[in-house]
Amino acid sequence: MPETTPPFLPFARPDIGDAEIAAVTEALRSGWVTTGPKTRAFEEAFSAYLGGGGLQSIAVNSATAGLHLALEALGIGPGDEVIAPTLTFTATVEVVRYLGADPVLVDVDPVTLNIAPEKIRAAITPRTKAILPVHYGGLACHMDAILAIAREHGLKVVEDAAHALPTTWRGRLVGQLDSDVTVFSFYANKTMTTGEGGMAVTRNPALAERMRVMRLHGINRDAFDRFTSKTPAWYYEVVAPGFKYNLTDIAAALGLVQLQRLPQFLERRQHLAARYQAKLAGLPLVLPAEAPPGDVHSWHLYVLRLAPGARLSRDALIQALSERGIGTSVHYVPLHRHPYWRDRYGLAPEQFPQADAAYQAMLSLPLFTAMSDAEQDRVIAALHELLG
Repeated sequence: MPETTPPFLPFARPDIGDAEIAAVTEALRSGWVTTGPKTRAFEEAFSAYLGGGGLQSIAVNSATAGLHLALEALGIGPGDEVIAPTLTFTATVEVVRYLGADPVLVDVDPVTLNIAPEKIRAAITPRTKAILPVHYGGLACHMDAILAIAREHGLKVVEDAAHALPTTWRGRLVGQLDSDVTVFSFYANKTMTTGEGGMAVTRNPALAERMRVMRLHGINRDAFDRFTSKTPAWYYEVVAPGFKYNLTDIAAALGLVQLQRLPQFLERRQHLAARYQAKLAGLPLVLPAEAPPGDVHSWHLYVLRLAPGARLSRDALIQALSERGIGTSVHYVPLHRHPYWRDRYGLAPEQFPQADAAYQAMLSLPLFTAMSDAEQDRVIAALHELLG
């Protein structure tokens, strides 16, 4: 009998079950398909999941939208500077340019690959207004140091927590820390999904109100209120030139179920990450940093780096794994290597030695909650074959 080729193992696959399908079907049959009662319930459930304590959650159609709304609400505008890491997706800083401000990119810590606090301090100028830390891969940044720098210089802090649900720092969930706004992503490959979507979280009522108004065209009544209030539905006032960033009830229905499953999702990701950490030890690899004792790494990504002297280059390893039916990715081509950011700000690799070296050696392995141990064993076996 000819040997059968195993099916292609993707880098990521959403974990959608019958409960999610039933919830979306219910939302469709309810007649509410745009922002409505499910979205409001999702916001309330999300705040409760993070522990309440005055938190307000604003559901949006992407984390990018949430970051934009957060910076706009904080008054970031032309002439301002916002400090962010170069090792991130472009969405983190494109929102700064939406507002006419300038991102100032800095290098990362060589172990955690998170933004390096000492690089933040060195980048501060009289134009600096905010810091935009990214919890890379699901491991929390050193938030004590970042928040201390922000207090010292009177800066705002917006956490890009697209990877960081449910990550903790010093025993507190990201989203409950002392930053101004935290923004989560529910994109298809994240630790939970609404297909497309995100959530901005803040304790500041004025920021929450501004983000809600700007989320839907600058209208002072949201769609749900307009169609359920006894005030005539046709009457509303535009109080600002807002955006179209609202989340639909269809997506929120999916999110409500996924949020309930998040503890099981985390347990599965931790299990898979622990197996990688144990079974890849001894290969010429730099394995990802783990959370400090007592804290939680959400393991959105499992990013390893080839050690010096490995028999294959990063690109050759990616190709060899693909030929064996295993999908991988790279997180990320640093922003300083992309033409727009490179050319606009005159950036060069030698300005970011840690991020650039990491980029040239890194790849992300498949890690998703629907992945079986047997599928993971294929990845592990292939790495031993290619690098052992």
